[in-house]
Amino acid sequence: MCNSGNFIYLCTVNLREFGDNRRAESLHYIAEIISRFDPVAVQEVSANLKGLEKLMSLLSLNRDCIVTDSTEGSAGGGERTAFLYGRSKIAFKKLAGEIVLPKEKLIGGELQFARTPFCVAFQAGWFKFNLTTVHIYYGSSSGVDERRLSEIEAIAAFLSKRAKQENTSYILPGDFNIGNVGGAAMQALERKGFTIPDSIRRHPSDLGGTKHYDRIAFNLKLDAAMTVFSETEQKSGAFNYTESICTPQDLEVYRPYFPERNTQGKTEKEVEKYWLSTWRTFQISDHLPLWVELKIDFSNRYLERMREN
Repeated sequence: MCNSGNFIYLCTVNLREFGDNRRAESLHYIAEIISRFDPVAVQEVSANLKGLEKLMSLLSLNRDCIVTDSTEGSAGGGERTAFLYGRSKIAFKKLAGEIVLPKEKLIGGELQFARTPFCVAFQAGWFKFNLTTVHIYYGSSSGVDERRLSEIEAIAAFLSKRAKQENTSYILPGDFNIGNVGGAAMQALERKGFTIPDSIRRHPSDLGGTKHYDRIAFNLKLDAAMTVFSETEQKSGAFNYTESICTPQDLEVYRPYFPERNTQGKTEKEVEKYWLSTWRTFQISDHLPLWVELKIDFSNRYLERMREN
């Protein structure tokens, strides 16, 4: 991954129920992963901020964060969202807020978002953008859920209208809780003005490598010559941490840390399932960090325009 000042590496990750519930070793792993990206949108931050505070203490002193209030109610689960960014490369443009729908745009005519989308204005190099992270309603299954679909339509329509009114670029990263890569949810995003590059669509973000829960969508208002992302020239991916840490072969290393109720009287197959699907996902995550390389230096185009004029 290139660290050139011409690019930033935008990442979105759902850190499963991230509160004061990680071992010190796990926090160091999370910090190492996050330190490679800038900015990072994080979902499922707990109302208890001690875990986030510990994580921030492991990152560069130049790294900062902006966090929402917790969303109350059974659907919100007391969850927060956050942006982590490095001040040397990303400038916070003094605008931040949680998105609340007007009465006439309420979901199903009566509901706000289950978890409030969080919008923050940033600038990196020449690129000014509003970053809005979401954790869309899940429901009872990863199939078609009407409320989930309505939330996706609502946030895409709301931000597309803002983008047009303000002539401002919006980027929409987060956990959309959509298992498949296409379908009605993807069509809703595109119909309401957002696009997802094919190279991002190719990367599943679950540990099994089959589900596309996480997305990064764009509604850009830029000069045609100012290409933030090129399918042929720039990169994206989903970082599979299980190839490096908490691998299937590491069960014996971490078995002593498992609660007794998850080992005593259990078959080896049951213990292995607990290790793979529960313990390591609550220590790191059940989602993979999804990232994309974005160009932020348009100085050549600016100089060309000056010469043309």
